[in-house]
Amino acid sequence: MIMIKKLLGAIALSLTCSVALASGGGYPLDKAPNRINDMASLQNGAKLFVNYCLSCHSANSMRYNKLTEIGLTDEEIKKNLLFTTDKVGDLMTIAMRRPDSKKWFGTTPPDLSVIARAKSTNFGPSGVDYIYTFLRTFYRDTSKKTGWDNATFPNVAMPNVLWQLQGPQTYSHVSIAEHEGEKGEVWTRTSTNFDADGYSETKTETLQNYRGHAVSQSSFKNLAGSTGAFDNNVADLSNFLGWMAEPVQLLRKKIGVWVLLFLGLFLIVAWRLNAAFWKDIK
Repeated sequence: MIMIKKLLGAIALSLTCSVALASGGGYPLDKAPNRINDMASLQNGAKLFVNYCLSCHSANSMRYNKLTEIGLTDEEIKKNLLFTTDKVGDLMTIAMRRPDSKKWFGTTPPDLSVIARAKSTNFGPSGVDYIYTFLRTFYRDTSKKTGWDNATFPNVAMPNVLWQLQGPQTYSHVSIAEHEGEKGEVWTRTSTNFDADGYSETKTETLQNYRGHAVSQSSFKNLAGSTGAFDNNVADLSNFLGWMAEPVQLLRKKIGVWVLLFLGLFLIVAWRLNAAFWKDIK
């Protein structure tokens, strides 16, 4: 009985933490395209990861030759992805030292080996969804040290490394909140607009007789036109990071289906066996 209570308590705590994490991010996460079975997508994601992420972020739990599982050959890996080492069996490490990264960025860039799993929530958005949204919500802000900020992760120390692929974009944020005024509680609307160069303009106004609720809305406008190609690349990169966090996830899911089928069949056998054992007992 004590063990059952502990198990139920652990499940309840897990669900509580999941809801808190899912609702505490502030910016709503977009659903990333599911391309975990698409080898071409994963290969493009690997290329983007090596070219744009691996300078500052390591993947110390991943070896280059593991990429053969997404359809690349050792020769292709050596030719297109090996820039810091000569052996495909080496780990995906970086040359930047931790003290230097701390000095330059104010914090040490995290290892990305399992970042997709670290950012996932139970019964909520996946880590791939988080990465997909995060990489698409950068905007220029001249008040920041790097010249960039992010709507998904405010005050992030990371610059937008994909800005050339994304093109210039503006960012607008509107919030309606209740504040303490001279004559009691008042509602104010604050609108902040960032242009493509990172300069901002903020306007605050008091709302008379407002009967609504608190609001926080963000919007982006890409000045280059369509963002389809950029979104496609971000989806590939996000799915690659999701694959890297658990390369055996496809096998795990296949085995899981067979396990559930076995348990279902065993349940029927056990049910009939139990009925046979107890049929003569009233």
